[in-house]
Amino acid sequence: QVQLVESGGGLVQLGGSLRLSCAASSSTFSIYGMGWYRQAPGKQRELVAFITSSGSTDYADAVKGRFTISGDYATNTVYLQMNSLKPEDTAVYYCYFAQLGNPGGSWGQGTQVTVSS
Repeated sequence: QVQLVESGGGLVQLGGSLRLSCAASSSTFSIYGMGWYRQAPGKQRELVAFITSSGSTDYADAVKGRFTISGDYATNTVYLQMNSLKPEDTAVYYCYFAQLGNPGGSWGQGTQVTVSS
């Protein structure tokens, strides 16, 4: 597994912005996708956004038009720019790397995002 280090979470007011970053801190191989998931209290973890090594992206309907995922496969870093934040975006956000030969992928430790109204 790859060790992933996240940063950028915090407390922000309604309508504010945050940028999350996630970088691999150990040797990497065959990473073909990077993404962000989130888990709110009492809810299941859900996909927020994903980007493949070819640049294709996918977003949850709830964040389309507000969040933007970008990735640098040369440095194995993924970013999530979050704009127009809402209280319902409050959750722990986890980055995820998909790798060949590692069916479960690698997960970050999670970073808290709290949006106050």
